[in-house]
Amino acid sequence: MGGVTINTAQLNDDLSAEQRALDEILAPLDADRWSRPTPSARWTVADQVAHLTFFDQAATVAIERPDDFDALVEELLRAALGGDEAMDDHTLGRYRKMAPGDLLEAWRAGREALRRAAGSLDDDDRVTWFGPSMSARSFLTARLMEVWAHGQDVCDAVGASRVPTARLAHIARLGFLTRGWTYVNRGAVAPTTEVRVDLTGPDGQVWSFGPDDADERVAGSAEEFCLVVTQRRHVDDTSLEVTGDDALTWMTQAQAFAGPPTDPPVPST
Repeated sequence: MGGVTINTAQLNDDLSAEQRALDEILAPLDADRWSRPTPSARWTVADQVAHLTFFDQAATVAIERPDDFDALVEELLRAALGGDEAMDDHTLGRYRKMAPGDLLEAWRAGREALRRAAGSLDDDDRVTWFGPSMSARSFLTARLMEVWAHGQDVCDAVGASRVPTARLAHIARLGFLTRGWTYVNRGAVAPTTEVRVDLTGPDGQVWSFGPDDADERVAGSAEEFCLVVTQRRHVDDTSLEVTGDDALTWMTQAQAFAGPPTDPPVPST
């Protein structure tokens, strides 16, 4: 799995499929459940959808109008200087005024625009984003990871569940590749120790990353690994087998997404 290359067209299709899977959970919810708090501090179910809507629309601008995207970056940075509430007001404010049905339609429209825009990307294209530019494949993988991770917050809030799919392979690979980022983002030096990761996918397939002869290892469920690297579960609340101090340190602070360093949930929460 580690050496398999997925093209942008496949990633775009998988991103759309992941969005539809979350839509199927959101569509039947009544207004009460849209307003329920989620594991993300300060955010309701509606806020999770608003977050996805804002950044799907930003992603479309980044692809289609990269010169205009610079202004979006500057606006976001100014909002960030004001703290969490100012950031929420900037990214979520307009959507918090919408009824759930209108917000759902806004997300649908935004993700369809992103699907069309992403269809123009070639495998060797790069996309400007909030931070360093990203390859087209990494960009779409990150969007898929975001949908899945924030979708987990929604599921946790409303008591829903999703059937794991082979799309987890994209998130697992991203989680492995961002091991170094986890340390750099915290102002630390990434260890040179190699880690082998062997994960079992939903259909029993094994996805492996890293050298086979590495002493430090992570093994187990691909879904649980994805929950850990997206900080939706603490590694202690999974059945993952972690061997080695460096592997354990990574798993207790893994962060496969951009932004300032954050910590996973405390165990048993």
